[in-house]
Amino acid sequence: MFLIAVLAISALALGSLQHYERVRSNEAELLRIGNEFRRAIVHYRDAAMPRAYPRTLQDLLLDGRMGRMRRHLRKVYVDPMTGKPEWGLVVEQGVIVGVHSLSERAPLKVAGFDPEDADFDNARRYADWVFRASPVPLERLGPGQTPSQGATGG
Repeated sequence: MFLIAVLAISALALGSLQHYERVRSNEAELLRIGNEFRRAIVHYRDAAMPRAYPRTLQDLLLDGRMGRMRRHLRKVYVDPMTGKPEWGLVVEQGVIVGVHSLSERAPLKVAGFDPEDADFDNARRYADWVFRASPVPLERLGPGQTPSQGATGG
């Protein structure tokens, strides 16, 4: 009887460890994918003058603004936290400046993020991990552009 109890406890502990490992792996994947979206939005914005942000995620897949098609993102990835290819969009003045997960679950990781993700410290849910494009530095604005024009495309 004692042996069965020990085996049952061991199986539960192993299952719990596997669950936490899967969650940590999904969190790492969310950080990787979110940062790919962030980089793609910045590349899209900086690829043409005047600078402009995408209006849809599909714009990141096929960008024809320069007379030839350019890809800033391979595909619209599946959110590892929800298992769906749907993302929350950070929209300002009709353009996408960032993305986030739609998951309302609480993250295991609450500290120790890379500097570009430092705002994620102590987030209460994955939806609070917002992968926002960095602002356009003043020295990179086009002639006659104000910071607000560089940030919104017009």
